[in-house]
Amino acid sequence: MRRMLIGMSQEKLGEALGLTFQQVQKYEKGTNRISASRLQQISETLSIPLAYFFKGAPVSDGAVAGGFAENATEDNYASDFVMTAEGLSLNRAFARITDPKVRKKIVDLVTTLAEGGKS
Repeated sequence: MRRMLIGMSQEKLGEALGLTFQQVQKYEKGTNRISASRLQQISETLSIPLAYFFKGAPVSDGAVAGGFAENATEDNYASDFVMTAEGLSLNRAFARITDPKVRKKIVDLVTTLAEGGKS
């Protein structure tokens, strides 16, 4: 998701990591496992903290869960949507709107449409 958000192709990421784009594809699809050192290299290349890759990961017994665990399902749904082509396109377009009033009207419109026109 981060690679797509910054507009980096699999080929460019592969070049930065010394890999082919096919290997990057396999990592992204989960076909091949990523070593800890490679994950560190990817996080540096994409300029994100290593913890980014562990959002929503299960917490071991005795560890403190995040404060918003009750929203995990909703958060997963939102992040799953953002990772789709439609979600990415919508986010990019929305981010280019600079007028706060227009942004608010769009949010209101989408909320109304999602509720089926119920007020």
